[in-house]
Amino acid sequence: MLILQLAIILIAAKIAGDISVRLGQPSVLGKLLIGIVLGPSVLGVVNDTEILAEFSQIGVILLMFIAGLETDVDEFKRTGKSSTYVGVAGIVVPLAFGYLAGMMLGLASIESWFLGLLLSATSVSISVQALKEMGKLQSREGATILGAAVIDDVLVILALAFLMSLAGGDVNLGMVILKKILFFAGAILVGWKVVPWFLKKFAPLQVTEAVISSALIICFVYAYAAEYTGVAAIIGAYIAGVAISLTGYKHEVFEKVETISYSIFVPVFFTSIGITAEFSGITENLSLIVILSVLAVLTKLIGGTIGAKAAGFPWNSSLGIGSAMVSRGEVALIIAAIGLESKLLSQDMFAVIVVVVLITTIVTPPMMKCFFAGKGEKPHLSEKQA
Repeated sequence: MLILQLAIILIAAKIAGDISVRLGQPSVLGKLLIGIVLGPSVLGVVNDTEILAEFSQIGVILLMFIAGLETDVDEFKRTGKSSTYVGVAGIVVPLAFGYLAGMMLGLASIESWFLGLLLSATSVSISVQALKEMGKLQSREGATILGAAVIDDVLVILALAFLMSLAGGDVNLGMVILKKILFFAGAILVGWKVVPWFLKKFAPLQVTEAVISSALIICFVYAYAAEYTGVAAIIGAYIAGVAISLTGYKHEVFEKVETISYSIFVPVFFTSIGITAEFSGITENLSLIVILSVLAVLTKLIGGTIGAKAAGFPWNSSLGIGSAMVSRGEVALIIAAIGLESKLLSQDMFAVIVVVVLITTIVTPPMMKCFFAGKGEKPHLSEKQA
């Protein structure tokens, strides 16, 4: 059954992506929408299974790994200030307005803060693909978005730990902070000293594709270490890509990982987002979904734009950066699941949040296309058709 589902997903994703490009939109939008059509909510020809979820997880990890490989480290260093502005402003605005919305909805104070925290999350995996297609991934804007995503992830996870400790959860805030510090310190040290050494030792082995295998080992170990210490796996994969980009194996690894990723795993990831969408009971909470969706989009857009503008970007670029931060993706879903388990979210509110997250994910690519229109290079054919 899995083999047939993969065949259906791949052909549907490629055709939908091509149609989306012909209509002037990023191909990722077509893949997201076709996932909804294929999934249980519409046709029901593909179901959300555990194996499909694992394929999807590999897809998003490889996507962020590729983003790391393509990162211009010098540009990344230069955008540290702007990334900080965008990351912080992109948290403060949604957090404040999310809290106010929660209070207006009659939620308890701590539940309102949790809602604000949910709206503060960002997942740029969708934005990365849109940036690639527009030729903006290696630009100053692209480096700022990726840097802001790292800052956003760290701050939101720390704020979540603090909130859970206030809620009476079994959370040691000091240990949470220590684990984050150890991860990033270890990731930088290993990337600097161990990664080049490992590649040099592993690459000459008399086996097929030793270089690409060693690169994937590094990627998956980094992703696991990040997830184990409470940082998103995609952040670990991104840092692994950056580490390898500083070695002489960068181009060989990039070409082969891109082939592996875009042939199967990345299309499955994009399509599975739509497949997992659950619309049962949507009519009963339609007004709440609309309100929270508008709030989710505007607060991230405004916060990110303010941060980018304060860092000196022109208005079009600032709005493009703000729109790239809108997608909440898997990061918000993980936080929502924690909230449901700890009784900070009701079952109904959890269902609403899942739909809101899906909406933010779908609107992000066309928003980025609109604000970045005419500012980037033409995409490579392989990226356009990916």
